[in-house]
Amino acid sequence: MFGIVRPCGHRLGDGLKAEWMAHLCGLCLALRSDHGQFSRVVTNYDGLIVSVLTEAQTQRTAGQRRTAGPCPLRGMRTAPVARGEGARLAAAVSLVLASAKVRDHVADRDGLLKRRPLAAAARRVATGWDRAGARTGAELGFDTAVLVDAVDRQPEIEALAGPGTSLLAVTEPTETATAAAFAHTAVLAGRPGNREPLAEAGRLFGRLAHLLDAVEDQETDAASGAWNPLTATGTSRAEARRLADDAVHGIRVALRDAEFADGRLAHVLLAHELRISVDRAFGTAACGHAAHNSQGGQGVPGSGLPGFGPEPPKPGRRGFWAGCAVFAGLCCTCKLCCAEEYEGPWSRKKREGCCRDCDCDCCSNCNCDGCDCCGCDC
Repeated sequence: MFGIVRPCGHRLGDGLKAEWMAHLCGLCLALRSDHGQFSRVVTNYDGLIVSVLTEAQTQRTAGQRRTAGPCPLRGMRTAPVARGEGARLAAAVSLVLASAKVRDHVADRDGLLKRRPLAAAARRVATGWDRAGARTGAELGFDTAVLVDAVDRQPEIEALAGPGTSLLAVTEPTETATAAAFAHTAVLAGRPGNREPLAEAGRLFGRLAHLLDAVEDQETDAASGAWNPLTATGTSRAEARRLADDAVHGIRVALRDAEFADGRLAHVLLAHELRISVDRAFGTAACGHAAHNSQGGQGVPGSGLPGFGPEPPKPGRRGFWAGCAVFAGLCCTCKLCCAEEYEGPWSRKKREGCCRDCDCDCCSNCNCDGCDCCGCDC
């Protein structure tokens, strides 16, 4: 699992939490149904937003849900899951973008991919995912070539970037790809008037995803000598924060211009959870259950007291295949679902289980059936 939108179940409330899980499981099962078991490793939190947006624009029907069998990620419980064109589009987009991630790992010779046989196998997997995503996209009227083109342009743009280069020039390919995916949800839902505002929301979402990834990885990239857009362009964290805040505001404005049949979950994820994602990336807010204080040092669990001494060194990223192995282990032990905290299979960043209990005060402020409950300007 990866992505910038990782909502706490308490903030969503029982109703929206069930809906969010339905889309997460729907994406996973759409991948399995159309592309086989192994493709489920590309399931990601951000990809399900495509499914959420598609359903938000249509009137709910019985055919949009089915009951799925027991799964380790749900504690071996059955559950209603999303089905239909939105989940399939999310699957196609996830496959193509995951394929690009694999090729990037191969090019960087990460971990086990330094070995030629494994690198060749990874390239075959990536090629298969590209074809599978293109096939599903074509069936839905979506040309995944726009995603592939954006991914292919990224290395050249990064190679030309240097001090003084606009950070937005570097984020442009990601913006273009997400704009196309968000806009096509309006086509699937039969709401052509929503294409323009959702394309704008998608463009800004892509910008935000790229920015937050750069912010979170800057220290690790500096230690390993990896390329980072903030470091390469000389962009300060203050400027990155300004751009991130502007993107969140722009997404809220774009959502106001779109028409939804039931846009509650889309609104919470894109208007509220993105703000929390920005705060989390820049370290300006933390959930009460985390055992870290505001100064960034580790605290004494359960006491609220700060710890002392240097922080332990941050581990590097795992290679693609090692990450897949860890992902499988997290699935089989239910940690992706229920753990208070676990280590990301590829990034090794700290993650929170997607439906673990959370009773902290900061998570109970917004159940948001509209916006009056939280006083926001969206």
